[in-house]
Amino acid sequence: MTVRFLHTSDWHLGQFFYNHSRDYEHEQFLIWLLKQIQEKQPNALLIAGDIFDVINPASKAQKQLYQFLADAHDLAPHMQTLMIAGNHDSGYRIEQVEPLLEKYNAKTVGVIHKQADGQIDLERLLVPIYDAQKNIVAWCLSLPFLRAAEITGINEQTSNSQSAIAYLHQQLIAEAKQRKTADQALILMSHAHMQGGETSDSERPIIIGNEEALSIALFDEVIDYVALGHLHKPQKVQHAHIRYSGSPIPLSFSEINYKHQVVDVTIAPTKEDESRFQFQAIAIPRSVQLHKIKGELNEVFEKLKALASGEISNIDQREYVDIEYHTLTPPQPNLRQQFEDALPKDRYRLVRISRQYLNHEAHNIEASSMSLEPPTPEKLFQQIWEKQGYSADDNVLKDFISLMNDAQKTLEDEHSD
Repeated sequence: MTVRFLHTSDWHLGQFFYNHSRDYEHEQFLIWLLKQIQEKQPNALLIAGDIFDVINPASKAQKQLYQFLADAHDLAPHMQTLMIAGNHDSGYRIEQVEPLLEKYNAKTVGVIHKQADGQIDLERLLVPIYDAQKNIVAWCLSLPFLRAAEITGINEQTSNSQSAIAYLHQQLIAEAKQRKTADQALILMSHAHMQGGETSDSERPIIIGNEEALSIALFDEVIDYVALGHLHKPQKVQHAHIRYSGSPIPLSFSEINYKHQVVDVTIAPTKEDESRFQFQAIAIPRSVQLHKIKGELNEVFEKLKALASGEISNIDQREYVDIEYHTLTPPQPNLRQQFEDALPKDRYRLVRISRQYLNHEAHNIEASSMSLEPPTPEKLFQQIWEKQGYSADDNVLKDFISLMNDAQKTLEDEHSD
């Protein structure tokens, strides 16, 4: 038996980009994805976490997801949609709508549940994937973003986060091995930062300095494919079958050159040759372009004027512009308006201006920026910390992020009661 599935992740529905809604861009992606589903008729669609951008997504973002699930079910009734929670999601929130998800042949794993005896409930993490005749063609080992509070202290083997993660993988893979037959594939879906993964500046820093990045040694050789989420750049992690699908749209200017994609995977477990595992990266068309303009002021103005012209009436479809200009002098008071005037009319959104102040005596550069985007809690903490006269310290930031994650977990626990 063969299993075919599409691997995607990090949708970040509801994201605001420098205070601009991404609804149009997400809508275009979802329309495109529905066409892929209709054409390819896969057994499953895997969404490897960060479905939403925040733990309390706006109703419009939730409607986008549920309307997509309904439309996908109409186009491919036998297809299962399997989702896990990422670090941006509320695992409890996305599990609360299980009755709705069942209508659309969809299932989500948001948190790690425990049985009455305190042991991990492995049953909820092992999801069968069926073909059109209702035969099990694969098992999906579904691991949402693992928070220490959910997985530590279960027994003597889970005293800290790293040991608990290793124990969970061992137990889950052992259970999967017992269930699978020779003609069934094993797929592991996880939202995590793997060692060697290349990051952009838009991933929330769930770890500091990569010291807690996970090793691929967690994945037994019996696993046919590892569908990863969290890192936005599409990439393999040491092996072709261990992959990040990446985000469907650029979530920061550092992702301008990413080749956004959905991965189309076919596995034939009984074959021993190279045809056993096949995959194709399907490029996602970009609906709104991003432009990063850099250089000295005269260069910046020339580049702005050289951009394509032609009015785009809908502001949500206008292209984003980020300007980084280099100068030896303080900025003129009306510089932003000069930049706006240099841009072709009614086509672009100037969302960020940063200045690289050239100190020619020391031959170095000081950076300052002007942005409409509200600071993240991490950036706000760093600003306050440094304003108090303390130097940047990775350990301090790590402690802050740990406290913030614990507070978020407490809030989610209270909402779930």
